[in-house]
Amino acid sequence: MFDIGFWELAMISVVALLVVGPERLPGLVRTTSGWIRKLRGFVSSVKSDLENEFPADDLQEKPEALNDVYEMIDETRDALSTASREISDDLNKTATINTDPSADKKDGGAPA
Repeated sequence: MFDIGFWELAMISVVALLVVGPERLPGLVRTTSGWIRKLRGFVSSVKSDLENEFPADDLQEKPEALNDVYEMIDETRDALSTASREISDDLNKTATINTDPSADKKDGGAPA
């Protein structure tokens, strides 16, 4: 979390010893370590809550799932487009046969 090396800790210890004194230093260290322990516990609980709420696997899988959905949409659109073209072609053929005057002559010239 913080980049504190040996010499920084040594300097803090010397300053704390001079400011607080040798008789109250153990109590100060105990109190400070208790605060640090509580802070670490709080940070770990917040971190675990966030991981439970927003699992990393779900966040990574969503783009893949969206790609699958986009592929399915494209396939469905292509299938619907093909079906629409086939229906349109069939309707055009039917309309051409029904309006074609040569079709009446083939049937013997009698109107239906």
